[in-house]
Parts: sequence; structure tokens; C-alpha cells
Amino acid sequence: MSANTITVKHNKHRVHPCPDDKKIELLNLLINQNSNMEILVVRANSLDVIKEAVTADNVTILNDTELKNSTKTYELLISYDLPATPTLYINRLFCATEMALILLDAKEQKKLYPIETVLKRVIKQEMIEGFEYLEDQKMVVAYKTPDKPKREYAFKTETEEKPTYDKSKRDGFKSDKKPFDKPKWDKPKREDGSNDKAKKWEKKDREPNKFLGKDENGKAIFSGKSGDRNHRHDGTQRDKYDAPKKVGRKINIKALKPKETPED
Repeated sequence: MSANTITVKHNKHRVHPCPDDKKIELLNLLINQNSNMEILVVRANSLDVIKEAVTADNVTILNDTELKNSTKTYELLISYDLPATPTLYINRLFCATEMALILLDAKEQKKLYPIETVLKRVIKQEMIEGFEYLEDQKMVVAYKTPDKPKREYAFKTETEEKPTYDKSKRDGFKSDKKPFDKPKWDKPKREDGSNDKAKKWEKKDREPNKFLGKDENGKAIFSGKSGDRNHRHDGTQRDKYDAPKKVGRKINIKALKPKETPED
């Protein structure tokens, strides 16, 4: 197996959210629960606090600088905090063979996202009872602006007269237009009260088509344009529905007589 290979499966990789003041207590709990495993505890900076609290024989405590020169592997990796770069955390995972746990404070959450990006998966977070974050119960009182007196609006009554302006008096200009003059574009109406533009679209009454006689060639002449359609060549009015010119051939059907059977 290569030294630079991650062997911890994703279901054995956990994040335990925990505030900083409870990390030592949670660390001892995890060590006691996994007392039969070789455990590696890693912290980015000082190790004095951890070494004073943890005295188990199956636990090795190192920082990231010391871990670079180590080639030994451990069954369980417990990260007391997260390093500054994802590369340093991947180097920690190389030393674990079965399980990896992270004790994560809320302010370290922003360091977790780059690590998950490198691993191309989300690390499952599991809260342990008794090590939850305490909710801030301080009440925030919103500042209330002092009440301002409401403005009173005086609505105008309809009885008030509107001001009038006389242009002739104001500008010294006198208009020649009388108040009863009609505009130039208003055409006079006909006697029947109609207007020229009003009936342009309407159809005019057509005069009846009359037979006037025949020309030199003997063709009928009519007063309208539809003579050929409504009249015959001899000038007579054409019927509305003419009889068909071609009549089907008549077939006489004789009754079939039964054949006489010869007498014996």
C-alpha cells in the first residue's frame, strides 16, 4: 500500500461540532470509546493542553510539522482542529487506516469547505449529545423612533372658484376668432344630414341592366357590364337556373319475361 493513499472510507469519516471549551472533554470521551485502537491526535499549534489532559498509552500526540517526518500509520485519526491549508489535512489522512474524526468549532467551519472540495465529497457532521453549541439567548431590542404628530391635510371644497386667465388682457393680444366660429376642417353636411367621408365605403345602388339592342355582328348590347352573364344573345332574360345542356342517355328497360320451359 502506498504511503500517499487515503484508505479511510467516507462512512468512517466524521465531523463532530464542538465548542473550543469542550474539546478536551470530548477528546477523552472518544479515546475511551476506542481504547482498543492505535490513536493519533493532531493539532496545528501547541500541544501542551492536550498532553496534560491525555495520558493513555495507545495515543500519540503530534502537530503538523512533526507529522511530515513520520511514516507510521494509525487506526484512528482525531484532528483537534483544522490546519490552515487542505494539503496539511490530506497529509493527516495518509496516516489513518480505518477512521478519521474532526473536532470542529463554529469559527473553523470556513476551513472545512476547501478540504471537502479537494476530497470531492461532503464529510458527514454528527452532533454528540452534551457537546452542542449554546444558543445565544440575548434579546435584541429594536430602536423605536418617537411618534411624530400626524399631518393634517385640508381638502379643497368644490364651491371654491378656479382662477381664470384672460390672455387678451394679460399679453395685450386680441384674437379675431369668435367663440362661435367653427374650425376650418369642419365641412358642412348635406341636406340629408350625411357627410361625404361617412359613406365612401358604402356600396352604391346599382341601376338595373337593360337590353339596348344588337350590334353589327348581331351581339346583344346592354347598359351594364354583366349582359353576357344575365341575358342570352337574343336579348332575352336568362333563367336563374338553366336546364342541363347534356342529358344522360335514356335506356329503356324491358321487363324480363320468365323463360318457358319445354313440355315433356
